[in-house]
Amino acid sequence: MNSSSEHARKWWITRRPVLFCQSRRNPENARDRDSGRDAYQFMQRRARKKAESGQSAEYLSGRNAVREALLGDVSRFNKLLLSKSVSEPFSREVRAAAGKGDLPVQTVPPQKLDRLLPGVNHQGVALSMSPVSYRSIHDLLTGIAPTLGEVRSRKPMLLILDQIQDPHNLGAIIRTAVAVGAAGLILPNRNAASVNAASMKTSAGTAHRIPIARAGSLSAVIQELKERGYWIVGSDTHSDTTIWETDWDRPLAIVVGSEEKGMRKGIAGQCDFIVSIPLCGDVESLNASVAAGIVLAAAARSRVPAP
Repeated sequence: MNSSSEHARKWWITRRPVLFCQSRRNPENARDRDSGRDAYQFMQRRARKKAESGQSAEYLSGRNAVREALLGDVSRFNKLLLSKSVSEPFSREVRAAAGKGDLPVQTVPPQKLDRLLPGVNHQGVALSMSPVSYRSIHDLLTGIAPTLGEVRSRKPMLLILDQIQDPHNLGAIIRTAVAVGAAGLILPNRNAASVNAASMKTSAGTAHRIPIARAGSLSAVIQELKERGYWIVGSDTHSDTTIWETDWDRPLAIVVGSEEKGMRKGIAGQCDFIVSIPLCGDVESLNASVAAGIVLAAAARSRVPAP
């Protein structure tokens, strides 16, 4: 063996334990907080890029990375996934942190995280990352029209989705809302589809062009909207008032219900009026995204003078 080969062999033997130790760093160690922060920032960028191309949703996992993320801005996350097997102290800690940002928490069996993150040491916790940044209700409404006078003069049109389940429907609705000039979109943060790779692809990237807010209680949001000067309009197939008989020339918040059940009774009861789409053919109902598109188009057409 020549001298250069012997030198290379000695270098490899010397460096190998160091490389092995670096790849097995203890994720529970406090000195790994920087690596957790780096992982969080890297996954944020990667999630947005993959979602725009229609690829699978991304997750940030590992206790230190998730802990670090929850200490900052949680507007880029859809929900916290927590395995039933994690320790109670850690569970309390991350639930409390998620609660401060009104981030939904879903308890799942360990096998689900294994399926979502194959081959990853997720440590029983993961954050589902969103390709968009959600707004708070306050930021959304003040950004659109901060005062009662401005609400009345600008006559914004908002859209509220009451537990739409299918992310493809969500994406299609977002695309239509942007097309007709809706000022903002409000989603419940539980029991509803979130903006993910599927909805982003269906929206053709337009989800970045409209402010989207999440709310823990749509009922509370509707009450605030009324106080700010908005009229609440629900959509239901059984209403005697059609979209063609409605005065849309006012500040509006249009409510669209879920695919199977429509608006919940409590939400419908808060509406100032409810409209229907007249159906002439032998069809009992329309797809949620199609119905939302028709109502939005009718509202937009009535508010803008014909050229």
